Amino acid sequence: MPRVSGTTVMPPPSPPATVRTLSAYGLPAHALRILGSCGLSLVLWFSAGRVVRGALMLAGSEVSRGDYGQVRFVITMFVLTLIVLNQLIVIVGMLHSVRGALREIRARREGGEADESMFGALNRATLAFAAIYLAWGFQNQDARDFIGLDFNRRVGEDVAAGDGLVGLDPRISLAVAVVAYLLKTLFGWWHANGKFKGSGVLTTFFELAFAFYSLNALFVFTSARADWLGHRAAVATVADWAEQAREAVPWWKDFWEAVGGIWPYFVDSMVVPLTWLTVASLVYGAFAEDTRAIVRGTRLDAVADQLGRTHSLTRNTMTRATAGFQERWVPPANAFRLATRGGAPLFGLFCLCYVAIGVVTDYADRGVRMLIGNEHPFSWVVISGPVEFVGDMLVTVLMVCLLAATFDIAATRSRAAGETLTA
Repeated sequence: MPRVSGTTVMPPPSPPATVRTLSAYGLPAHALRILGSCGLSLVLWFSAGRVVRGALMLAGSEVSRGDYGQVRFVITMFVLTLIVLNQLIVIVGMLHSVRGALREIRARREGGEADESMFGALNRATLAFAAIYLAWGFQNQDARDFIGLDFNRRVGEDVAAGDGLVGLDPRISLAVAVVAYLLKTLFGWWHANGKFKGSGVLTTFFELAFAFYSLNALFVFTSARADWLGHRAAVATVADWAEQAREAVPWWKDFWEAVGGIWPYFVDSMVVPLTWLTVASLVYGAFAEDTRAIVRGTRLDAVADQLGRTHSLTRNTMTRATAGFQERWVPPANAFRLATRGGAPLFGLFCLCYVAIGVVTDYADRGVRMLIGNEHPFSWVVISGPVEFVGDMLVTVLMVCLLAATFDIAATRSRAAGETLTA
């Protein structure tokens, strides 16, 4: 140790290890380290969620048959709402369970920041998570799973599967939706003012209920009016103009066919991963649902200031007019900005790993099914359940570890640059 005039001179403190060692190219290794540290808790969370999900689906399928059909259909839609809420809670719980393995969280703790509890993260994140979940139609898979289970349990019966989700009278559905909206508004106000501890989760539940009951009423209404609307003169004229435009512009049809072929791959490989990264950032405190955060620090920040000074009626109109756009595209855009803080390699490697998880597990599932094989009729009715459970568990656990690792690298690199993401 160097000495000057007999006085010991301490060397300058080295930068935190979290800043020095995390590299974008180390994303897969960091995700595997998180898996090794927290694999058991992730498996337990996933398993518990599947048990609850299965019990709710069985209950919903059972309650949808019998006397007082409309009352039963109301309860069935209520059960579907619980199924989706359970999915949100499990994902948030899995993400929260790996907090201790993240170096960004350790740095926050060393800095004296209080660690957010599971209930706090759940209360704060599920409402925005629900908006993202509905905006991208993730609940459709839950509905398909419910209908598939109901169909398998009703084989041989002269009934249609999934009636509990589409058989509800639109007037009753609309009335329940109004009640759900009022309760959503009440709990949302309590949540915004911090007046009730569990108001965020309850707001999420009634937000989901309002969406599902409203969609049911809207589906019946639009189905009944589809033929009438299709024969109206104005609609027919617009359709003819669109067809003439497609014929007049030679490349128009080919262009949109090409876009239609590429678009699903773009969504699955980039937009959906960024959407899930948004959820991770919400759980860890980055508030990626904030529209203003996208332009903060850019030239558009001044434009946002100007908009903030406009009349309240103008701001409210802009908010309502762009609500659907914001719920669908602002979270991925904000997550993209978060990922790019770790550099372009982090963003590219994150999307590549996300796609690779799906591709590898699909091939692994196919290989396992071929390896097991079975010539006995209907044997896969029993075998497919455990195989699908293990496959889904691997995909979900690996995805959570990848999301946590990506956030950790981006956040620690932001910290090294003097920016911190705190809850």
